[in-house]
Amino acid sequence: MNLDFSQIVPSIPFILEGIGATLKFVSVSILLGLILGTIFALCKISNKKWLKWPADAYTSIFRGTPLILQLMIIHYAVPQLFQYDIPVFLSAVLAFGLNSAAYVSEIIRAGIMAVDKGQVEAAEALGVAYRPMMLNIILPQAIKNILPALMNEFVSLTKESALVSTIGYLDIMRRAEIVGSQLYRNFEPLLFAGLIYWVMVFILSTIGRWVERRMRHSD
Repeated sequence: MNLDFSQIVPSIPFILEGIGATLKFVSVSILLGLILGTIFALCKISNKKWLKWPADAYTSIFRGTPLILQLMIIHYAVPQLFQYDIPVFLSAVLAFGLNSAAYVSEIIRAGIMAVDKGQVEAAEALGVAYRPMMLNIILPQAIKNILPALMNEFVSLTKESALVSTIGYLDIMRRAEIVGSQLYRNFEPLLFAGLIYWVMVFILSTIGRWVERRMRHSD
């Protein structure tokens, strides 16, 4: 096997710099997806059709089309319409954040629907308004039930972040590709990039299990 990892040693710091770039846009995307997902979930369970239908349509569109297509449309097609070049970072955050919001909204909606209806009836009997009831009673219970599914979504988002290399964002994957093209050796830098992604996902999964145990212990 024609393998020589010593040749990529000088390029390791360059590839490792991609960790910060990756975590930066992934964390912002997760935050955006969580906020929008929560809003859309509340719209879906609403009795008002003018709130429910747009939220359902949004979820259908973003879950029914490939993420790479959404990324390409935001970065390459939208500037064609508005004559504005979207920065690579903003394109990545919008594509991943909006896509994640569609999945997160379904996860949160399912978690809310799984909460015992008696909780809602008790809150209404005590005269608790809808907004504080959702924020202080229903959502905290729903979060405990859906935490594993949310962590799985965040793990998937971290892995899929490698797609931003297709629009030139200097993440881990893009830097590994650059090193491979310079050395005419692709296996070693790509394998090293894969190792970095595995470590990141392992750490994120470990944190998720720790949080889940703490929340169960608090019960």
